[in-house]
Amino acid sequence: MLTLVALVLSQIPFARAAEQVDLLLVLAMDVSRSMDQAKFQLQRQGYAAAISDPQVLHAIDSGPHQKIAICFIDWSGPFEQKLVIDWSIIDGPAAAARFADLIVEAPRSFSNSTSIGYAIDFATAQIARAPFEAERHAIDVSGDGTNNAGSDVQFSVIERLPKASSSTAL
Repeated sequence: MLTLVALVLSQIPFARAAEQVDLLLVLAMDVSRSMDQAKFQLQRQGYAAAISDPQVLHAIDSGPHQKIAICFIDWSGPFEQKLVIDWSIIDGPAAAARFADLIVEAPRSFSNSTSIGYAIDFATAQIARAPFEAERHAIDVSGDGTNNAGSDVQFSVIERLPKASSSTAL
């Protein structure tokens, strides 16, 4: 009988808790047409340098879980957002260096108008589908211009705030 119970229990899928991290971070990079090749490279290299910076790694290491989950998106005009690097754990210099290399190597996804509101919406959706859990969420949006297409930026931010936890930064 015990063998039968063990066999039955081994066949039942158990829900597993998502891995806990200190922060879910979306890096959202502007690749609209106002970002010429020099600005594009500067942004890519800046993100790569930042994630590998010893001060950033020290901050990550000082959290209770000593790791964050991060993804990277390109954004431009309405409906022009792309997940460039899916959710990854940064828990030390090696993971940070791998992520930084992926950022630098990623080709440009778009070159159109500037729709910051759609970028925020897309980034928010990435947090919602993250395979990790964290009390803190953040979206870092880089860009060089004003919103000239799509939804209003203030509306996108205000629309997201009531749905986000009090520790979420947009």
